[in-house]
Amino acid sequence: MTIVRSAAVQISPVLYSRDGTVEKVVDNIAALGREGVQFAVFPETIVPYYPYFSFVQPPYENGAENVRLLEQGVTVPSAATQAIAAATKRAGMVVAIGVNERNGGTLYNTQLLFDADGRLIQRRRKTTPTHHERMVWGQGDGSGLRAVDSSVGRIGQLACWEHYNPLARYALMADGEQIHAAMYPGSFGGDIFAAQTEVNIRQHALESGCFVVNATGWLDADQQARIMQDTGCPIGPISGGCFTAIISPQGELMGEPLRLGEGSVIADLDLTAIDRRKRLMDSRGHYSRPEILSLLIDRTPYTHIREYAGAPLHPDDSIQSTPGTIVK
Repeated sequence: MTIVRSAAVQISPVLYSRDGTVEKVVDNIAALGREGVQFAVFPETIVPYYPYFSFVQPPYENGAENVRLLEQGVTVPSAATQAIAAATKRAGMVVAIGVNERNGGTLYNTQLLFDADGRLIQRRRKTTPTHHERMVWGQGDGSGLRAVDSSVGRIGQLACWEHYNPLARYALMADGEQIHAAMYPGSFGGDIFAAQTEVNIRQHALESGCFVVNATGWLDADQQARIMQDTGCPIGPISGGCFTAIISPQGELMGEPLRLGEGSVIADLDLTAIDRRKRLMDSRGHYSRPEILSLLIDRTPYTHIREYAGAPLHPDDSIQSTPGTIVK
């Protein structure tokens, strides 16, 4: 596929409602499908909503809000993910979307990638939540720091300030991403946050030689008022910060970015433009010097239980061991 009609979606959650937000996302996917969109990116943790409370409340005051978010979190798989998968299949669309993933008593900032046939082809967790977010989300591992093949091309994903980590970005560059799904919270941090986001994603497009489809969320006036009432915060910290845009491999804006309100930026991505960019600067090829500079990455998916498959060790066995053995 050479031309990929893509959409960066700026959308509001249905505040405090997982099911309501999923229904809104499903309706949006259907509408984009009618416009011929083949790939769409939704904002960071849009389902059920970004934890704005963690930025504006001290930890000892945000317990109730944290529990509410946990209760509305998305289990993978679940009815919520199945609804999104079914919508992508009906629309024949590849969809990247951010969710608050619940696993037991822990939440993760997770990016889900559904192929056009409805299959979930990637579930990756933000490796290091930023600043206040560490009070809400657990840490992901390196298993998601890879690009994956989809029906529209090879896609990589990062969330928000992961784009400030050059090694995380290079993991996707070296893996040959053609389209990069970037997600930020939106309605956060004021105009300076939006300006920083623009620098972030345009630089990544230039370095990776890929298209970047970036989605940020949006809070309307009623939602801002509700969060202010629930947390006691002023309006400043939950305003601005929106920069929904699509960037070419030359670092150029494709269409007018969205800074206010709900809507989508739609553009046709000509994947042959990647070769024209990389002919001059290929960060994973002729412009790299792996004998001088290289990246060591551990993509092992870590779990809290790892079974030992070897023979039981005798208590008198040597304490010396190789990695993965049990020492007695």
